Amino acid sequence: MQKDFIVPSGENACRISIHAVPRASKTEVCGMQGNALKLRLQAPPVDGKANKAISKYLAEILDIPARNVSIVVGDTGREKIFQATGITAESAKGKIEALLLKR
Repeated sequence: MQKDFIVPSGENACRISIHAVPRASKTEVCGMQGNALKLRLQAPPVDGKANKAISKYLAEILDIPARNVSIVVGDTGREKIFQATGITAESAKGKIEALLLKR
């Protein structure tokens, strides 16, 4: 059974597994990498810039304030888990899957 890339984390929050690819030509969702959402990032993996870019991008695509997105696991690695509050796992998954269908 495949693990889902978005799991509930409380009543109005979720955790999102991310596979980050820094120093890309633009920031975008580019599909799935195993059980994680694969994101290409313009930001370099230096001084937390990539993590800040992921937080900002996730907030934008989930239509929630950037302050509601934070890193939980993987501060220095490519495999990360972000917490998003103010949105249910089902709603977040729907928005991300719609974005994946557009690519």
